[in-house]
Order: sequence, then structure tokens, then C-alpha cells
Amino acid sequence: MKLLIAYDGSRCSEAALDDLARAGLPDEGEALIFSVAETWLTPPENGENVTEHAHKLATDPQYLKNHGNGGKAVLEVETLANHARKRLQRFFPRWKIEAETAYGTSPASEILQRAETFEPDLIVAGSHGRTAIGRFLLGSISQKVLTEANCSVRIARGKVEVDPTPVRIIIGFDGSPGAEAAVEEVVSRKWREHSQVHLVTATAPIAPSTIGRFVPPIVHWVEEVNQSEREWIEKLAEKSLIMLGEAGLEAKLYIPSGNPKQVLVEEADRWSADCIFVGANAFGSRLERVFLGSVSEAVAKRASCSVEVIRKKTKE
Repeated sequence: MKLLIAYDGSRCSEAALDDLARAGLPDEGEALIFSVAETWLTPPENGENVTEHAHKLATDPQYLKNHGNGGKAVLEVETLANHARKRLQRFFPRWKIEAETAYGTSPASEILQRAETFEPDLIVAGSHGRTAIGRFLLGSISQKVLTEANCSVRIARGKVEVDPTPVRIIIGFDGSPGAEAAVEEVVSRKWREHSQVHLVTATAPIAPSTIGRFVPPIVHWVEEVNQSEREWIEKLAEKSLIMLGEAGLEAKLYIPSGNPKQVLVEEADRWSADCIFVGANAFGSRLERVFLGSVSEAVAKRASCSVEVIRKKTKE
């Protein structure tokens, strides 16, 4: 498994590192800590790399005069990236972990460009950067990465853990290819013993009109339609529940009524979930009328726990 971890030294990016301990990651893998200095610099000359360029900017006044004043910022993020690499290595001693820095006026664009060349399975980012405020305002960098990345993205909101405990996972399920990919991703991970999964499908039951409530045939028909849809959902979820159970996870199906953008967040809060997994595209099923809209982005903005948006890689 390959991870690209966007890191800026903020509390949210520190929490994102802590959160990986509860992400079901394998014992071995590869990770790149990527830090971006939000600054403008002229390009390095004569084949110099970014670090050499930054050192000259920080120590050579004439070089600084000719090339710009962002060298100090680059050196600062280099220090941060190396700190994060050492910290993460303690969590995952058998992983190959490297740190890398870049600079530019758009950190999100730099992250996305690096992801194109590194080709990670998952990009990890904190919910907010240094300046973002409020739980319900997803940082602009995280939001751009979430919406434009070609791979899965984890918006991490870590929590302090005194002792290792089983992980609680919610999967937004609508029977679509995106939802199935989310289930498959959870099944592929290595979770702590007794970890639990709630497969959550939000529905919008049909309700009779005011007049219809007084007409028995209409009431009976509405009840039959709602029951039929519920039975169809249960049938659709059978395969996923079996897969999750065979992976050693305690899995249950929940079918609450409401908008999935709210239902998933509310269920996560009620259950104190550690993470919500949701497919990037919730289309292609009978429930697309319910999941219409960017459910994944809305959940990532509003959830109090981590949210992993799954994009299945296409084979070339």
C-alpha cells in the first residue's frame, strides 16, 4: 500500500498522523510525507534540487537578492516533514517512509501534481491547515485535494487514544459500484480484533398525502412499497455483510430514514465512529435519487470523525 501524506505541521496534520494507527493499515507499506511551502521562488539553477536552492536563499544574501525570499519557508517545511517522517516511522517500523518538500503558491496543486507521479493508493490530509477554523469548514487545501484527486483520499480527524481499542467503522452503502468499492477497501485492511462495521443506507420512505392517509388502499400500498424497498436493500447488502464477517469484522446493516448527507454524520456521532468510508460516486443504483449530489464531500465537511472517500483505480 502506498500513502501520500500531506503535512504542514498544524494540529490537524499531527492528528492525521495519529489517526493512521486506527486506519487498518498493513504491517508493511510505503509512505511519502509531502510538505509544501506556500511561497514563490524562482526555479533552481544548474540542476540544484529544492533543498540546495533553499539553503542558498537562507544563507547567501546575493543569491537571495537574485532569486526571491522564500528560502526560509522551504527550510521550515523541510524540518516539519522530517519530524513527521520520524514520528510516523515509530508507528510503522516496517514501512518505507520518506519526506519530501516543495514550494508554490497553491499547496493543493503541488500535492495533486506529486500524486500524479507518486501514484499513491491513498492521500491523507488533515481536515484543516494552519488557518482554517471550525469543524464545518473543510480547509480549502483539503477540499481541493478531496474533489480533484484521482485516488482515494482520507480526511483525517484523529483522537487521543490511551489504550488500543477496536475500531468503529461506518460504510455509506447504496449498492452502487462506489459503495461496493468502499466495502472492498474495508475488507482489504488489517483491523484490530473485535472491530465493528455499521453498513448504513439512508432511505426516503414514501408517505401518503393528507387525503391519502384516510384512504385504506393508499395507505396499504405505501406500506407495501416501503417494505419492498427495505427488503430489496437487505438483499443487496447480504454479500457485503458476508464479506465483512469473513474479514473478522462484526457487521450490521442499518436503514434509517433521511438525507444520507445528514444520516451518515449523525450515525457516526451517535455511535462514536472512528471513520466513515464512502464511495466517491454514489450513482448507478435504484437509490441514486436519494444519494444524488456530492454525498462524499458533504460528509467529509461535516463529520466529526475521519472520512475516507474511495476511488477505485482504473486499469490501463
